[in-house]
This record gives sequence, structure tokens and C-alpha cells, in this order.
Amino acid sequence: MTEYGRGPGSQPWHPEDPLYGDQGYAGQQYAAQQQVQQPPYGQQHYPGQQQYGWDPSQDTGGPYAAQPGAAPYTEQQTGQYQEQHTGQYPVGHAVEQADHYGHTDPYPPQHQEQVPHQEQVPHQEQTGQHQVPYVGEQRTAEAEPADDRISLFDDPAEAPAVPAGDEDVDGDEGAGGRKRGRERRTKKPKKRRSGTACLLVAVVLVGGVGGLGYLGYDYWQANFGPAPDFEGEGNGQVQVVIPKGSSLTQMGQILEKNGVVKSARGFAEAADKSAKGKGIQPGTYSLRKEMSAQAAIEMMSDNTNFLTFGEGTRAVDVYTAIDKKLDLKPGTTKDVAKDQAKNLGLPAWANDDPKIKDPLEGFLFPSQYNAGKGTKPEDILRQMVARAKDNYAQQDLDGKAKELGLKSPMQLVTVASLVQAEGVTHDDFRKMARVVYNRLKPTNTETNGKLQFDSTFNYLKNQSKINIGTAEIHSDQDPYNTYVHKGLPPGPIGNPGMVALQAAMDPEPGDWYYFVSIDGKTQFANTLAEHDKLVREFNDSQKKKKQG
Repeated sequence: MTEYGRGPGSQPWHPEDPLYGDQGYAGQQYAAQQQVQQPPYGQQHYPGQQQYGWDPSQDTGGPYAAQPGAAPYTEQQTGQYQEQHTGQYPVGHAVEQADHYGHTDPYPPQHQEQVPHQEQVPHQEQTGQHQVPYVGEQRTAEAEPADDRISLFDDPAEAPAVPAGDEDVDGDEGAGGRKRGRERRTKKPKKRRSGTACLLVAVVLVGGVGGLGYLGYDYWQANFGPAPDFEGEGNGQVQVVIPKGSSLTQMGQILEKNGVVKSARGFAEAADKSAKGKGIQPGTYSLRKEMSAQAAIEMMSDNTNFLTFGEGTRAVDVYTAIDKKLDLKPGTTKDVAKDQAKNLGLPAWANDDPKIKDPLEGFLFPSQYNAGKGTKPEDILRQMVARAKDNYAQQDLDGKAKELGLKSPMQLVTVASLVQAEGVTHDDFRKMARVVYNRLKPTNTETNGKLQFDSTFNYLKNQSKINIGTAEIHSDQDPYNTYVHKGLPPGPIGNPGMVALQAAMDPEPGDWYYFVSIDGKTQFANTLAEHDKLVREFNDSQKKKKQG
């Protein structure tokens, strides 16, 4: 079989290909399986038979040139397949048909370069070796080009339109026509860049640049630009607690969180430029929502709006101070406390004894509170209870109470109120707490379980006396009279601060049962004899003061 009409395609011919072979020579087409399975050509040489491996000395027509007088192609079945080539057409073939084998250049130019190589192949009859059948030039499939891969930036490839005249190439068309037909079918369309993908990339880049610009501006505005601020005196009312030791920045953060000012930085900058702002003290303030930084500073630094309560202040004294501050009828706040005690936010463990005189005693935390115009008594009381509750919640009152042999957190607060009332300085508090716990012991033989504190008797009498007669003390059977009743009083006798509470939770080790305050200094003793000696020193000191 010849290669006339082969195109430059990368795939071998296939029998079903319309360009396979020469459609003009019916009967000379061989099935694909015959070409693969046919045995080698025989070694017999017959007269007039043209073998592949032609003689280059014949310069006319090449190995496939027509030879007059030769017989037509025939097949001889002798166990080996042989082909006679005569150059004549089969019977019945049209005479007018073009002679595809008559031209002098059967191969394209590139095949001519192989002629010298073919001359070196010895003839079949000279070597006597089996001749390999000529099946045409075999070409390996070429690798697909890398640009066949589809990416985000490629539009789908469009199949090229094939002209109607090129759809079927028959045998009448020359080799050049068949080559052009295959080229048209095998040529791949060029890919185009996707405009949508490019637009998407552009949008992403523009958005990224815009986002970075916005973040940069926002950072500059938040750190270097003018601080945002509200205008005016604000509206509504809100309670704000400024803890002890808070800086101006921390104060601003608390105010911003509660909606008082628009920015913490604006408040801190304004307060730092003002003497009033630098003098703001920790405490509880009644302020308004959405105030300008300067308006908040003015309101927080106005001493006429403040109510300050010291450590150990009794509840009755708190009520009197609120009435005076708010220009209310005396006793108004006390009645509010009695009627609304359950609505002021007390912890669940409060008031565990029905003999407690005032349910708010011990929960009106000592601090500074704002009592501006329009403030109600219950507002201030609620602030004070909330402040005490928050501070107590930070301590393990229940665990410490059990550790110290107390029944409840309420009793621990009661001990703290006794320490606060009896102690002169903070240095006395831990020793004073030890005296309390030592006297509460069942093994106490010095006072037999009685506290015998003047402060408890003064509380029930709502007084503050130093010299109380023995007959007076022992004659009153009130539950708060620790000269008569063993153990702790029913409830706190004042509102202790955090130092006294911490001392009650962590008493100093010692065997003290007695104490006497002389000239502002507390002296501690282990025995009654030592105590009596200290009492004589105290009496002498009092005489000198009266004489002087």
C-alpha cells in the first residue's frame, strides 16, 4: 500500500477514514487486520514482479512507475503473500481517470532525502533474508501542546466552521487537496482571553486598594484625628461606678461603655487639659446619656453633687445624709429602705436572721456617690448595694466562713463590721479579728464565749460612747448586746470597707482575748490581769486629758 495523499497529521491512517488510501482502486484496499497479520513476503523471485526496495538506477517513475506489458495485480496463495505490480488498471476502470502513479515524483520532497538510505538496503535476492513488508511510514502520536489546558482567563474554544465542499474529499482530488482537508480538520482554534475574568481581577484590585485606604484613614482618624464627641448636656440618667485607682483613660472607657461620652480618648484628652478633670475621684456618679466630654467633667467634678460615706458608717447615718442632700423630709430615705429592701438587689444569703435590725446594714458600701438634681433615694441606695455586692462577689465569703467556723457569709460580714468599729487603724484590724475568733471558741474561759464589745451596745442605742456604766450594759437584754448574749450579734453593726473584710477573712495568729485603745493606739492582752493593767493606764490618760 502506498502513502500517496497522506497528510501531515500525527495519527496513522484508519480504514474508516474517508481519505484512507485511494478510493479509485476498489479491490486493492486491504483490511487493517490483514496489514497487521500478513506474513512476510516470500523469498521467491518471479519474473516481472516488482519488489519493494527499488533500484535507484531506474530514474524514470521511481519504484512505482508503470511498466508496459506487465500483468495486473494478482494474489498468489502459497503461504506467503506477494504482490505483483504492473502499473495497469483493473478491468472496468474508467480510462479517463487520472493516472495517480504516472507522475515522476511520487513522494513529497522530504521523502527524497531517504533515497540514499534505501540504496544501502541489500536486495532480497542478494541477501536471501526475509524481506520486511512495506506498510508505509509510521508516525508516533505527538504530545498535546501545553496550551490546551483551560484556565480562568480562557473562553471556551469554538469549533471552526467547515465549508460544505470540504466535508467529503474523494479520490478525484489530488494529494494536495487531501492534505488541505486534513489540515482544516486538525487545526485547533486559538484561545481568547476572557474579558469577564479580567474585569473580575480589576474589581478585586480596586476593592483591595480602596479597603486599605479606608483602613488607613480609619486608623489615622482613631489615633491622630479629632476625637469624636457628643454635643450638649445629654439626656436621661445612668449610674456609673469609677473604681479606685482608675486613670483618666480608664474612666473614659467606663463612660463610653455606659453611653455617657462618645469616645474614651475624647474624655481623657479633655480631662487632662482641665484641673477639674484631673481632680475627679473614684465613686458612683449619676450622669446623663450622650453628654459632651466637657459636660461630663463638669458634672463629675461638682462637689455639690457628691455624697461620700466613710468606712463603718451606719445605715441610719446614710439615710440622714441622703435626706439632707436631696432636700427630703427627715426619715424619707429610712422608710424607702424599709419598704423597698427586697427590690434593691441584695444577695440571696443576706438577712439570714429574723432579729436583724436593718436589712441594708453591711450592704451600703462606703464610697463616693453622685446625688445630682433629680436623683431619688432609692437610686442612691441601689448604687450602694450594687457596689457592695460586686465587691463581696470577688471574695470567697462562703468558703472562708466555713474555714473560720462561721455559719454563713453574713456572719463574716458581721465580723468585718466589728473589726471596723473596734479598730483604730488598719494595722489593728487583723489582731482585732483574732480577738473575735478567740472569744467565739467553745474553749474560751476568759470571757466564756461572750464578745463584750461596747460597739454592739452603742449600735443598739444608736450612740457612740466610750464610757458606759456596767449597770447600764448588763441591764439591756437586746440581742445586739454582746455583754449579755454569747456569740455574734444577729447582723452587722455598720458598713465595713474592704480592708476590714480582708482582715476578717485572714486574721493574724495569736492568743489575744483583750484590747484597750490608749491615745489612739490599740494594746492587746492575753489574760484578764494584763487587760486590767491596760484599763488603769487608759483611765490615767483620760484624767490627764480632763485636767489639761
